[in-house]
Amino acid sequence: MDESVAPVESVRGLLTLDELTNRVGMSVRNIRFYTTKGLVPPPIRRGRSGYYSPDHVARLELVQELQAHGFTLSAIEKYLAGIPADASPEDIALHRTMLAPWQADLPVEMSRAELERRTGRSLSEEDLATLAALGIAFRTKRGRYEVAVSQLSVGLGLLDLGFPMEAAIAAGEVYADHGRRIAKELNELFRTMVWPVYKESGAPPEQLRSVVERLKPLSIASLVSAYEAAMDETRREEIAARSRRTRPAKDRAQD
Repeated sequence: MDESVAPVESVRGLLTLDELTNRVGMSVRNIRFYTTKGLVPPPIRRGRSGYYSPDHVARLELVQELQAHGFTLSAIEKYLAGIPADASPEDIALHRTMLAPWQADLPVEMSRAELERRTGRSLSEEDLATLAALGIAFRTKRGRYEVAVSQLSVGLGLLDLGFPMEAAIAAGEVYADHGRRIAKELNELFRTMVWPVYKESGAPPEQLRSVVERLKPLSIASLVSAYEAAMDETRREEIAARSRRTRPAKDRAQD
């Protein structure tokens, strides 16, 4: 093929705007909008034409990933603001890897009527609030519900047993607080201890994504095991404390 008509990507490692839209599946209008917002850098100028590098591709794919997770435009802007301007496409790919959902069963969106048909009952506002606090059914901005179908029967069982909404809300806050801390620490672990090893070895981002995918079930199982062990230890400590309180004062004084 004559080099004068060869694709820009194959000659210079860059993409034209049309090639970029085909690569990321995004419209020209959206790409230009994200550029004006500073979510991606401006095109690289070669004379009067603009071209796009792997960095543009990686950042646009990250924007798409964030959108898929329900991030608003302002939230996407804040997220990308934390990524250094000189971050490599591989570094950006790491962010995409860590955004991948860790749950095997993604929530199913349905209307309230569909949810009630699924449960076979009429759900009160308190019922819905309890299910939301338990992390089972969340109301979206559009008034629909994202439902963890695999956990729905568990939630209904708790409703039947009269589980207090206040307790569900309090438990949800505990889970959220500790979950955020665990997520930050695990992200830092991957960033400082895992990613550098694969980067230095020249492994592609896809290999790290495979590693994370394989670690997901192990990490979840480890968290469950750690929780169960901690609960057993807490119960033993409480029993021991009650035992000490009920012993005669003279015996406690000898401890």
